[in-house]
Formats: sequence, C-alpha cells, structure tokens
Amino acid sequence: MAQAVGLLEVYGLTTAFQAADAGCKAANVHLEIFDKNKPARNADKMPVPLIICVKFRGSVQDVTAAVEAGMEIAEREAGVVQHYVIANPTEDCEKMLKISCLDKR
Repeated sequence: MAQAVGLLEVYGLTTAFQAADAGCKAANVHLEIFDKNKPARNADKMPVPLIICVKFRGSVQDVTAAVEAGMEIAEREAGVVQHYVIANPTEDCEKMLKISCLDKR
C-alpha cells in the first residue's frame, strides 16, 4: 500500500527547514525532496518571494501530525501558503513527487 503524502507550502527555505524538522520530530515520517515556486505575479507583495513545498511521507496519521507540527512552526516564522494530505496518492502523483526545481540550474 502506498504511503500517504503531506504537502506543506511555506514562505522561504529557512522556514521550510524548520517546518520539516518539526514535522519529522513530531511523527514517524520521512521527507521527499523539497520543491520551490517563485510566483511571477505579486512576488513583491509576498512576505518572502519564494514558496517551498515540504513533502512528508508515512501513514495518514503520522503525515497529518507532521503537517500540523510544521504548520505551527511556519506560522510563527514567514507563514503557510497551503497544506494538504493525500491518503493514497496515485501512481502519477507518485511520479510528480520526485520532481523538484531546487536542483535545476
């Protein structure tokens, strides 16, 4: 059975590391590679002009706990953009989880 995935988008890389650390300490999860998004529109109006997606993997219960712990930290820092837990990702979704713009030059 596929592991659940928790997606947590936050403002800034430092906030992402803090949220990932908190989530991994709060529950039995592991991380997929981070991803980034720099919106073309309104970037100058954002708290930090870079959005990072933290991806937690594990059971639905653990992923949910990790996302909640990560959100708590991120809200105290630069902020949360969006969050979502996928209980049973499809095969196509699994492929997309491996993609990251952070390693692009």
